[in-house]
Amino acid sequence: MYCDILAVIVLIVQVPINFLRDVFAPYWMTIRSTLPLWTEEELGPTTPKQQHLILTLEIIRIEQHLPRHFRPQGRPEKDRAAIARAFVAKSVYDIPTTRMLIERLATDVALRRICGWQTKGDVPSESVFSRAFAEFAKTDLPQRIHEAVIRETHEDRLVGHISRDSTAIEAREKPTSKEKPPEPAKRKRGRPKKGEEKPKEPKRLERQSTMSKQEMLDDLPTECTVGTKKNSKGHKETWIGYKLHIDAADGQIPISCILTSASLHDSQAAIPLATLSAERTTNLYDLMDAAHDSEEIRQHSRSLGHVPLIDINPRSNKALKEELDAEARARKRLGFRFPEEVRYNERTTVERVNSRLKDEFGGRHVRVRGAAKVMCHCMFGVLALTADQLIRLIT
Repeated sequence: MYCDILAVIVLIVQVPINFLRDVFAPYWMTIRSTLPLWTEEELGPTTPKQQHLILTLEIIRIEQHLPRHFRPQGRPEKDRAAIARAFVAKSVYDIPTTRMLIERLATDVALRRICGWQTKGDVPSESVFSRAFAEFAKTDLPQRIHEAVIRETHEDRLVGHISRDSTAIEAREKPTSKEKPPEPAKRKRGRPKKGEEKPKEPKRLERQSTMSKQEMLDDLPTECTVGTKKNSKGHKETWIGYKLHIDAADGQIPISCILTSASLHDSQAAIPLATLSAERTTNLYDLMDAAHDSEEIRQHSRSLGHVPLIDINPRSNKALKEELDAEARARKRLGFRFPEEVRYNERTTVERVNSRLKDEFGGRHVRVRGAAKVMCHCMFGVLALTADQLIRLIT
């Protein structure tokens, strides 16, 4: 019986591409049947990039998530849906600035019509774009749209692996200075009396076990700070800005994202990120690097019904490090690999997501300030990336 269950799990985890196409086929047919009929008639022959943008806009359905304002007095509010589509196009085309986006809309008739404007004079000014973007950031518009897309496409899907990692987001703002801790009061020499010792405050990972999802998210710092980490070659890299923590499913599809200060350790966002992902989809394995080597994270993963696969972090234990290196060399000579090691290699999924977000969907072009606006900018890119990966799986 136990062997039969394992066999079923292996079949589920190693999902072929044909099965994924069958899973998303009804969703794809719905999109195809509702594509605008005027695209070819009004715009003429469209380029592959324009067709891709049209499919992306049909997948995310911005109009369903925008409130319909009724203003009987004053100047009419510019069409927020068209502006939101333009910001999605900015990510799809990887346009660095809003000013360059407006110039592109003025010259590219097809792009302007796809976003929702008929003539060049209908395109709002840069200040209107800025005010609309501030509204989108305040209301978490791209985050809500992304959650809706993931729930619609992944709520009934069993995901084999969720890969967790963070990526540096450079910002053009001044980092906040660290507050100096108050000097401790001078203590009398000798052993303290019974009851004089203050109990140690629990660490963030320990506190998160008793917190709700919203309390965990509110507890994470989001100020612009200086971050430092080692790259793949072991060299230290420093940047000013933030960290974007991403959970990615098989197929390079981002499931959930959290933006924090650049100085925050990756492990501090693991539990709230796992909680967000568990609400949107069901998965079997949680794949994390050595930065997440913590018993609290393992326990939380098991409490969700997942199997945590976390790389061991020897930290300052030189003997353990030498033992792990010797064992790795011995397995390499014998050509032997543990099944967990084979599964752990699937974690490159989230690394490819981080790379594509920066290289293709505007992750390197952050020109706004403040955590809310930076998150909004990144999530427009994540939205475009999610739609792109869904299209790749379906077609």
